[in-house]
Amino acid sequence: MSGGNDGRDDRVAEFTAFRQRMNERILAEDNQVIRRFFALDTQTYKAGALDVKTKELLGLVASMVLRCDDCISYHIAQCADAGVSREEFFETFSVALVVGGSIVIPHLRRGVDFLDTLERDRHGADTASAAGTATSPHPHA
Repeated sequence: MSGGNDGRDDRVAEFTAFRQRMNERILAEDNQVIRRFFALDTQTYKAGALDVKTKELLGLVASMVLRCDDCISYHIAQCADAGVSREEFFETFSVALVVGGSIVIPHLRRGVDFLDTLERDRHGADTASAAGTATSPHPHA
C-alpha cells in the first residue's frame, strides 16, 4: 500500500492465502498417501522431547539447506509464532549457511526479506498475526 515496496508487504498474506487454499484443494482429493504424509508432517512439528520452537528452527535450517523458499517462508512464520528472536533467527541462518554453503545465500536473502516483511506486518497490524499459519500441514507436505 505504501509506495516503493515492490509489493513485498503483500508477500506474507499472499503466501499464507495460497498455501491454505492449495492445501485445502489437495486434501480434498481422495488420496490417502497424501493425507497421511500431511498428517505425519503435522505430527512431527508438535511438542515432544523437543519443543515446537526447536523443531521449527530445525525445519528452517533443513529448508534453507534444501533451498525450498516456500518451506523457508513457512518455517520463518512458524518460528516467529513460537517466539524466535531476531538474534536466534540469525544464528539459525548462520548454521544453515555453514551446512549448506554459499548456494544458500540467495535463499537467505529471500528469507530475511520475508522475515523483515513479516515483522513489519506484525508490528504494524497485530490483528492478523497468525492468520493461516496455525493450519498445518507444512508447505512441503
